[in-house]
Amino acid sequence: MRKLYVLLLGLMLAWQAAPAHAADNGSWSVYPVASKVAARPYFYLSADPGQTLTDKVAVTNKTGGPLTFRLYAADAYNTARDGGFAVRSPAEPMRGVGAWGKPARSRVTVPGHGTVTVPFTLRVPQGAEPGDHPGAIVALDERVETGSGSLALGVRQAVGARVYLRVSGPTLPALSVGQVRIGRHQPLVPGLGASTAMISYTLRNTGNVTVDPEVELRARGLFGRTLLDRTLTRVPSELLPGQQVRLTEPWSGAPQLDWGNVTLTASAPGTRQSASASFLALPWLLAGLVLAAAVVCGVLLVRARRGRVRRSVRVRPSPRARTTPSRPRSSPSARP
Repeated sequence: MRKLYVLLLGLMLAWQAAPAHAADNGSWSVYPVASKVAARPYFYLSADPGQTLTDKVAVTNKTGGPLTFRLYAADAYNTARDGGFAVRSPAEPMRGVGAWGKPARSRVTVPGHGTVTVPFTLRVPQGAEPGDHPGAIVALDERVETGSGSLALGVRQAVGARVYLRVSGPTLPALSVGQVRIGRHQPLVPGLGASTAMISYTLRNTGNVTVDPEVELRARGLFGRTLLDRTLTRVPSELLPGQQVRLTEPWSGAPQLDWGNVTLTASAPGTRQSASASFLALPWLLAGLVLAAAVVCGVLLVRARRGRVRRSVRVRPSPRARTTPSRPRSSPSARP
């Protein structure tokens, strides 16, 4: 069977607390060149529209043999699954750092256990929008490692040093939360088994600066009873401008018989938004009985209505021709 090669670009953007705070995958690392003051964990840059910035990135080879990398600037985004920080591949369109940044060398060979420093330029266009433009300077190993078997995955690895660029101008933090959905798992018989629910929602950064959102979840039942009240932890710590994520939150011990609503409130300094969804909790057995009762009531109602219609119909006689009674003939009078 032919092998199917799928190219996966793993952009390893986690870093250690090692010297220079390098983004590291164990084989090579990428990090900003230390300034005269101290080592930098990332590139923190600010610029006016139309300004050009220059800086340097270091690539260190931790293996014993030489490695060749493709260097490029990339835009950052939040992954849809969990909101993690990720960057675009070279083939994807770039609009921010990826379009404005350019390393002095597009390819570099780093000897074993060696380090190469490469300058790069960041030209911010005159019409650049104010606010945050996150990205990275990426060292991509263009070799494709393939596995074995009928379905082999080709893996292309990359490591990137984050770039946090802010273009001067008005800043607006803004969040929106919406599309709240509640999926439920109910036991067949009330009280026999646990009831769980999965709450899903969309969180979006509608402003122009990166925010660290906090999301509060509250559930209220009949008569305003508090069923759930907590701050969620499965929330991205950095929600980038213009990005949205679809998140889920499990709810164990959800009520088996109740009627209420769930409210999600997303907040960050300078912004706060809420969205709600209602729910009706019924065990499957009870729901089936209610449905059966509704069907029976509907059938009886239809029959009763048909009976009333029949009784309201009256049979009318057909019209008869109207005749004028004739005069009786007088018998001839007897003559004497």
